[in-house]
Amino acid sequence: MLHETVPKAAVVGFLVNPANPNVETDTKEAQQATRTLGLQLRVVHASTEHDLDAAFASFVRQRVDAGVVLPDALFNSRANQIVALAARYALPTIYSLREFPSVGGLMSYGTGLADAYRQAGIYTGRILKGEKPEDLPIVQATKVELVINLKTAKALGITFPLPLLGRADEVIE
Repeated sequence: MLHETVPKAAVVGFLVNPANPNVETDTKEAQQATRTLGLQLRVVHASTEHDLDAAFASFVRQRVDAGVVLPDALFNSRANQIVALAARYALPTIYSLREFPSVGGLMSYGTGLADAYRQAGIYTGRILKGEKPEDLPIVQATKVELVINLKTAKALGITFPLPLLGRADEVIE
C-alpha cells in the first residue's frame, strides 16, 4: 500500500514591534495570507534593540523556515544588527526597505525611503509657501521595489528563478 507523504507546512517568522500602531492590523493580514498559502505563522515581538537577538533565537527554536521583518522605525534603525542576526542564524529573511539588502539582507519588497522623503520635502515646501496641511491630499506610495542580494542568497544556498531576477528593480551581486 502506498502512502503519500504530506509535506510539512513551511513556517514563517514575523518580527514585529508590539509598540507599532500597525502591528495588530499587519499581524492579522499576515495570518490571513499565510493561512491562504497553507503556511504557519510564528509572531515574535521585539520592542528594543536588546530584544532582537532573543527574537531570532526564538525563530530558530520554533523551526521557522523564513523570516519577515515588519516595517518599523526601530527595525529600520537597526538594519545592520537585524541582517547580521539573520545571517548568524542562516534565516532567509525579507524586509520592506532596500536598505536591508544593501547591507547584506536577502531581499526587500516595498516602497523606497528616498521616495517617501522626497514627498515629505514637497509637502513641507507647500506648507512653508502657505498651504494648509488639512487642504493637502493624502498621498500613498504607488511604486514598490524588489531588491535581491545574490551574494546573500548564495551564502544561504538559495537560487532565484530567472524571471524573478528579471523583474527585480535591483540585483546586488
